[in-house]
Amino acid sequence: MKSDAKFEHAHRHMWLVGVTGVAAGAALMIYVPSLKAVSSALLLFAGFHLIGAVVLLASLYLMAGRSLRRWLRPRAALERAGFDFGWAPAWTYGPWTAALVLAAVAVVVQVAAPVWWPVAMGLTLLAAGEFAGGLATQAAGRYEDALLPAVDLLSSDDNLVLDAGCGAGRTTIALGRAYKKSRIVALDRFDSDYIEGGGLKLIERNLSLAGMTNRVRIERGDLTALPFEGRSFDAVVSAHAIDHLGRQKEQGLREAMRVLKPGGRLLLVVWTPGWSMFAVANLLSFTLSSKQAWRRMAANVGFEMSDEGNFNGVWFALLKKQEAE
Repeated sequence: MKSDAKFEHAHRHMWLVGVTGVAAGAALMIYVPSLKAVSSALLLFAGFHLIGAVVLLASLYLMAGRSLRRWLRPRAALERAGFDFGWAPAWTYGPWTAALVLAAVAVVVQVAAPVWWPVAMGLTLLAAGEFAGGLATQAAGRYEDALLPAVDLLSSDDNLVLDAGCGAGRTTIALGRAYKKSRIVALDRFDSDYIEGGGLKLIERNLSLAGMTNRVRIERGDLTALPFEGRSFDAVVSAHAIDHLGRQKEQGLREAMRVLKPGGRLLLVVWTPGWSMFAVANLLSFTLSSKQAWRRMAANVGFEMSDEGNFNGVWFALLKKQEAE
């Protein structure tokens, strides 16, 4: 899939997350234990050395986790590992590392400067939010959490459905589980650097594990210029994909409209600003398009809003193409 410049910048510089973590870990191991309020208490002195070491090692893993996993684990073990949706370690474990750092800094503030207890309280709340964000990102890699919101997507079970921006196949598998007789086309550019190998080999392996190889056709293509004739699909699903298109998000919606048959529906799942997304994406969450903006773009393209709501911390909209054009 084609990436939003802001997201693309974030994905290509995820090593900065690791470098920041290394700096934080070093500070917790070297600087914090030198503070009088900390060094005078053996438990705190030893504790911050331990926390700093954990943060340091975790940060190194965020930067090199994939390479280490390939080096340490034999190919046969990887083949037995089950479903793998390819999310980079910085996305799946980064929030928990940040939570540990924030909690440690909150303790430092409370011990060294008790008068600043409101700051310590705020840092503790942020740490709790990061911990919750870590739980959400962990769910993104589990087969049992590869689900879709309960919406009226298809008029019958035997349909042709497009998964637009399939990545490593998490949504494709969810579609296959929900609509067992439908045929599915899984499309992506397979060049995303926050999914291992772009996702192509992973989706092939995941579909094989799910027993869906014969029902899914994998295609390479761009969301802003879908390689299909108009009115080709009974339904389109796009989860965590069109919201990566930056200024071309509306074009992505327009292409989905074009390839839908009259009366067909688009199930759109996107990140929008909110507490759940702040827990996962931090300051990046403030750059996301709002629900109002998505409604406006959908209306500009000509979609009718059939349903909307929140699902696993993200927003979904069921958009319908008119019966007659």
